[in-house]
Amino acid sequence: GSSSIYFQGSPIKEKAKACDSNEPEKPAGHQPNLYTPLKGNNTSFIVFFSCSFLNLLTGRSKSQDQPSIGKPSQPLAKNDGKSRSGFHKSWTLLLVLLIVSGVSLFYVLWSGIPSLWDTTLSSRDTQILQVFRAQMKKLKNTYQSQDPSLWKRTHVFLEKHLNASHLHSEPAILLFTAGQEAEKVLRCLSNEIADAFAFSQNATTIKINGADKAILDSDTVKLEVDNELSSGFREGKKVAVVHRFELLPAGSTLIFYKYCDHENAAFKDVALLLTVLLDEQSLRKSLTLPEVEEKVRDFLWAKFTGPDVPSSYNSMDTDKLSGLWSRISHLVLPIWPEKGLPVEGCT
Repeated sequence: GSSSIYFQGSPIKEKAKACDSNEPEKPAGHQPNLYTPLKGNNTSFIVFFSCSFLNLLTGRSKSQDQPSIGKPSQPLAKNDGKSRSGFHKSWTLLLVLLIVSGVSLFYVLWSGIPSLWDTTLSSRDTQILQVFRAQMKKLKNTYQSQDPSLWKRTHVFLEKHLNASHLHSEPAILLFTAGQEAEKVLRCLSNEIADAFAFSQNATTIKINGADKAILDSDTVKLEVDNELSSGFREGKKVAVVHRFELLPAGSTLIFYKYCDHENAAFKDVALLLTVLLDEQSLRKSLTLPEVEEKVRDFLWAKFTGPDVPSSYNSMDTDKLSGLWSRISHLVLPIWPEKGLPVEGCT
């Protein structure tokens, strides 16, 4: 009634024993750590899984493997059940082989192919970021009067968008602003940041000047801006800079709903840099970023919804401007004047 049970000549048993012969000796009292990560190549993983599964099927344990003292073993199965036992053993072994093969294939597909893909993306991202950082470092050395937060925030904002391993849900939108005394710096620095972003991706920049369109019909300007942006981005350009956004006819700016929307932008892997030149002579450097943002918002409200702005069924109003502002004010940064700014290369 207490005799040990075993399967004589079991092929599964023999394979499990072979697995034990490959295990290194464990010190006394050693407890296996189920959470220790597997080390080695794919083959070691497959061998580990196969041996574990075989041991599970045979119901083997350390206590069962130790010989019973004073209790002779007796075979369980009789001769008339040998054929049925052999049949079940063969099917069990076949099932084990099929499961091991399936797990092996899944492991290769799951771990091998993605790792190669991630390596490619990581290499590409690294190269792009290195080029962009080098370009921005040159700009920082040239425009030394700018606030450190300008460089830090611009870096973080644009670098996040340069990481091609992440899906882009929306374009990167930056709005630069300045007082009259920094008009030239505003134009030059926004151009050069846009060019650095484009150059890192081996692309070029779309440049739109609001001053050139100020006296044109609003619908005409809307079509022109739409065509310039859509055709440029389809050709592979990665960034657009729109100078003097405040000079565009009010109704025409509604086209930026299409390009700056949080969820349904026409192009999501691009950046748009907008500039707004305020009427006041200078911006106080003591202003916080929220105060600068509020100042630009109030300025555009006066420009686009004032009493002298022509009205029509498709013109700008406060509700439409509120929606537009929420799309273009992701990051509003002030630009300060520069002393001794070189004229060459800045147009």
